[in-house]
Amino acid sequence: MNSIIANSMNAAIVGARQGLDKASSGITQSSINIAQRSAQTTLEEQGPGQVLANASLQGLKNVRAVLPTAERSVTDDLVSLKLNSINAQASAKVVDVANDTVGRIIDILA
Repeated sequence: MNSIIANSMNAAIVGARQGLDKASSGITQSSINIAQRSAQTTLEEQGPGQVLANASLQGLKNVRAVLPTAERSVTDDLVSLKLNSINAQASAKVVDVANDTVGRIIDILA
């Protein structure tokens, strides 16, 4: 019985960790997309001749070049950011519940 509990707890923690990793990647990608759009808008409003704006845009282009590309709207990125944030919170809750459960099992067996 103890090995069943241990395996279930390990599976919960591994699943939660994978959820956190996936949510983190989604948050990063959405944030980069939003920052890139913001930089492009700023550049268009202020004019392409400003060195700082060009340097920022070039840096974002370099980052964007190494990431998977997908044409999405800012709304899609904001929704993705929120969704991944919720997924990260849910995964963290799984870790908390697993931790509490292990604590209770130890208390019962002690």
